[in-house]
Amino acid sequence: MNAFLPIGEAEAEARAHGICFKNGPPRRVGVELEWLVHDARDPARPVAPARLAEAHHDLRRLPLASLLTQEPGGQLELSSPPAESLTSCVESMTADLAIVREALRDHALRLAGFGHEPWHRPRRVLQLPRYTAMEEYFDRAGPVGRSMMCSTASVQVCLDAGTAGAGPDGYATRWRLAHLLGPVLIAAFANSPLRRGRPTGVRSTRQAVWTALDPGRTTAPDHADDPRDAWARFALGAPVLCVRAEEEGQPWAVPPTGLTFREWIRGRGRAAGLRPPTEDDLAYHLTTLFPPVRPHGHLELRMIDAQPGDDGWVVPLAVTTALLDDPVAAEAAHRAVRPLDLRPYERAPGNPLWRRAARGGMTDAALRLAADKCFAAAREALPRLGASTAIRDAVETFADRYVARGRCPADDLLDPYSITTTAGRVPARTAPLIGKDGRS
Repeated sequence: MNAFLPIGEAEAEARAHGICFKNGPPRRVGVELEWLVHDARDPARPVAPARLAEAHHDLRRLPLASLLTQEPGGQLELSSPPAESLTSCVESMTADLAIVREALRDHALRLAGFGHEPWHRPRRVLQLPRYTAMEEYFDRAGPVGRSMMCSTASVQVCLDAGTAGAGPDGYATRWRLAHLLGPVLIAAFANSPLRRGRPTGVRSTRQAVWTALDPGRTTAPDHADDPRDAWARFALGAPVLCVRAEEEGQPWAVPPTGLTFREWIRGRGRAAGLRPPTEDDLAYHLTTLFPPVRPHGHLELRMIDAQPGDDGWVVPLAVTTALLDDPVAAEAAHRAVRPLDLRPYERAPGNPLWRRAARGGMTDAALRLAADKCFAAAREALPRLGASTAIRDAVETFADRYVARGRCPADDLLDPYSITTTAGRVPARTAPLIGKDGRS
């Protein structure tokens, strides 16, 4: 099919159906790490856009195995190549991060592991047509889109979709388990309780931002026996975010509110002056969909906050990989989440269970129990997956420090804001997710 010719509805459905779940035995592991970039001497001081641009210019010349990109608010993202094992993925990314951190030190900057910017207002530093159109699109519904674009950071775990058959390696089983684990991963790794220097009342403010944002592109597809069918319906039924300009440097068009890709194919964009969509437009449209688990050939789990410390990201990568790739651990994970709501797709991340995970983290008794069992299964599985001693030790330390104590990394950030009463320690007054001035 010619990528420049208009695409038909049946062709678009077949394309979305066929490219997003590439089948094969699960063996490859990848990770995408988003980081906020802070001043090394005073993290609460905003970094000037020119300073970020200069640092990013130097970073682009580094000899990295990972792909390095810059997000709209100046966040850095490192995307690892697919690795043949968890250990090789961790070792490769660790080496790249060491190089990046050393280069940033020359600019008196550092990588900061928070799921949501704790001090600064959202501020877009990239003036690219894609992000200008994205900002215009999201601004129609309020300021939360700017927070998503400019103030959030995550650990995204990338694993093979799985085989075409049944059983723990089957893509349908792995797709379901990834959604079932979503609330547990949110709660265990919540690490974004602050906004503009004050608690928001939510341990994963990043997750709350995504929950409030454009459900037509961020909500999990409806359940179907074959996830490929569900994904194709979701993709064509999602609103079109923007239409790329045919000439370099020209502004991208923002379609009328609610125009879906299916409706664009059917000609409803003509009244707004839009050309018919092409295969390339569909491919781009798929990159603008942000459900909590995105089929991108592989499975991309997007619900985990960026983690503190130089190697905090290793733990969610290791735990998630173990629970999905080790058959014994996968079965244990299914048992662990069974007492929870087993409707993993219904309005996620906006359903009550996912909201509880974002708000309470590990203070939620049911989620804490499920997390404890999942971490136990992961710890047993990691040696079977050939995980290095350093990876196993990191998971053990995290489990002892947080899961066993009913805490998550967000609680470390909240401790200075708590006050002691006769009833124990309680949070101090919180800041709303969206301020009275309408700004994030």
